[in-house]
Amino acid sequence: MDKIVTPDPSHLNSTDSHNVDEPAEDSFLMLDALESEIHFIKSLKPTICLEIGSGSGIVLTGLAKCLGSCCAYYFSIDINPHAAQVLEVIQNKVDVLVFNPPYVPTDENEIDPLSLIAPSWAGGFRGRTVMSCHSASYVSRKLCLLVNDEEDILNVMKSFSWRGSVIIERKAGREFLKVLKFECVKV
Repeated sequence: MDKIVTPDPSHLNSTDSHNVDEPAEDSFLMLDALESEIHFIKSLKPTICLEIGSGSGIVLTGLAKCLGSCCAYYFSIDINPHAAQVLEVIQNKVDVLVFNPPYVPTDENEIDPLSLIAPSWAGGFRGRTVMSCHSASYVSRKLCLLVNDEEDILNVMKSFSWRGSVIIERKAGREFLKVLKFECVKV
């Protein structure tokens, strides 16, 4: 199957919506981006797919349903510090990395570590406080997709020998969202 079917989030209840970032335009744009790249992703024969900042998990679930469980292992982490420890175990082994970081520019004090929901959208100065380009070291050789402002990120990732481009973009209300695709050019 070459279509990514949007997972049904109806299992989320009102309590969940206070603690988990619900799927929104950026989540659906990421699903569309993955679908537009699905032939390429399948050609990579990925064994490990990782989503950082998975929130509701709708993106990784959609990818997993499309690729199937016989080909890859799927991991997701969020701001939970216990989950973040998993990253060290899979360093340089991730084939597909999906990252929709908090990108809304906010005052730094809006990134409240005691809040479960604010860190999912509050991006701090220029919307990049949470995003770290260390993600380049976790992807072994294949593909990274993320939503964010393109110019700075394209330049930073280029310094890590990653070639990037915008693969899909969409206006969503007041936001203009873009999904960037990065491929490692190191040999």
